[in-house]
Amino acid sequence: MKWVYIEDVGEHVGEDIEVRGWVYSKRSSGRVRFLIVRDGTGLLQATAYSKEKDNPIFKAFDSLTLESSVIIRGRIKEEKRAPGGYELELSEIIPVQIARDYPITPKEHGVGFLMAHRHLWLRSSKQVAIMKIRHEIIRAIRDFFDVEKKFTLIDAPILTPAACEGTTTLFETDYFDEKAYLSQSGQLYMEAAAMAHGKVYCFGPTFRAEKSKTRRHLMEFWMVEPEVAYFKLDDDIALAEELVEFVVQRVIDRKRPQLEKLERDISALEKVKRPFEKISYDEAIEILRKEGFDIKWGDEIGGDEETVLSRKFEKPLILHRFPAAQKAFYMEPDPERPELSLSFDMLAPEGYGEIIGGSERISDYDLLLKRIRENNLPEEAFKWYLDLRKYGSVPHSGFGLGVERTVAWIAGVKHVRETIPFPRLLYKIYP
Repeated sequence: MKWVYIEDVGEHVGEDIEVRGWVYSKRSSGRVRFLIVRDGTGLLQATAYSKEKDNPIFKAFDSLTLESSVIIRGRIKEEKRAPGGYELELSEIIPVQIARDYPITPKEHGVGFLMAHRHLWLRSSKQVAIMKIRHEIIRAIRDFFDVEKKFTLIDAPILTPAACEGTTTLFETDYFDEKAYLSQSGQLYMEAAAMAHGKVYCFGPTFRAEKSKTRRHLMEFWMVEPEVAYFKLDDDIALAEELVEFVVQRVIDRKRPQLEKLERDISALEKVKRPFEKISYDEAIEILRKEGFDIKWGDEIGGDEETVLSRKFEKPLILHRFPAAQKAFYMEPDPERPELSLSFDMLAPEGYGEIIGGSERISDYDLLLKRIRENNLPEEAFKWYLDLRKYGSVPHSGFGLGVERTVAWIAGVKHVRETIPFPRLLYKIYP
């Protein structure tokens, strides 16, 4: 008998097939038994009818418990009332392993309990929907850069000799006879690659030892980081807008059932079309003052402020030209106002906060060396980075998009801990 995945059963109506999966739920009604099986691609209702209580199928049915692994066989037919619109008329149930005392039940569980059982929580229908959306977001990002824009993927190293961002948020490790650090970003390496390939991106895990417990922070997260030679700040912003619109509309098109499962307001996502809203840091400070925030020019715009700003707009909001003192050493100063950096953040609407940070990079050797020294960074570790400004330097720009925050926004999930299969949080590394 042919093994068929649940997502494909509609192609086999009237045929005898085999489905392999796990028990999602079951119930009895007189002489009828209803079994819902999941296999990772969907849910399938299977039914058995018999006047005999000792029917072998009924005995096998009775032995099954929640999350038991099982093989079911029978004829597939259309049934609009069933999940997915199809039903299997059971001819055989083969238990593979009977699960005992599955810890996650339909009752409410606390977040701590669910996180401790994350390896099992991933099986729940909402968590499955989130991971399907995450997969589509990642696939859309790759299609955007690979197919739509013809970028070259360049893999950045995980172990690095120095900081890219703040030196206080590094995970340090021994590298034989010297120190190394888990990468905070692949950006510096993408700058080197852009000088070889013109337009490149990396996509991988990054690490920040930031001792934060907010709903937006993880210690390990995934970022896509494009870098383009000859791009100025406005080019960079335009690319970020195009990427985000592409990703959101792709998810709406291909993962609508998962969005609906999560009760996401899809109409809010449908408004994510270019151009996005754009305001300067100066303008943002004035808006926040009018909203009652005790904030002055030069202060950082934090999570609470981002929430207020982003909720004023239906589309993503682009904040640009932050004070140079707030930003990383490699950002190009605004030629008209050197106290500002040619930088931008993109805030997701509905209060989800920053999903992208980017900038034009310093292309002048002397200025970059000065900034390295001002930030007390080890010159020797950045010698190769300075070389890029000695041999054919050009203006160039890029940004980083955080996958988990993007998933949280698009899926309508409040906390990023549910947007990655196994989150790494402050003081939490199990399982």
